[in-house]
Amino acid sequence: MNAEPLITIDPSQPAPPYVQIRDQIADLVSAGELKEGARLPPVRQLAADLGLATRTVARAYQELEVSGYVATRRGGGTRVAPQPGAVSRRRAVIVQQRAREYVDSVRRLGVDADEALAAVRDAFSNR
Repeated sequence: MNAEPLITIDPSQPAPPYVQIRDQIADLVSAGELKEGARLPPVRQLAADLGLATRTVARAYQELEVSGYVATRRGGGTRVAPQPGAVSRRRAVIVQQRAREYVDSVRRLGVDADEALAAVRDAFSNR
């Protein structure tokens, strides 16, 4: 990912760092910004760059591998896995994941479904 967009961690976000890393890389792959075969930085390097524990980055990479976004080979590093026809499916998974996160966060605020949906409609109309 040397020339590709950087991964950033926002400590003000409720999502833990490994989720932020996982989601950002998944989004880059789904958007086609990280192409098949693109090499991700080694776990230790990305952890040092972000000021995180290596286990945090390793967990993100592991979840990405389980989800089919990346493949890791001993000695070959972690690379973006082939995504044959999976962009729309992955996009749907990301949308569902973000929707669950949104619902969880607004439920903690005591917001009901009608109010939450109105907020989403408002956000779409204001863009």
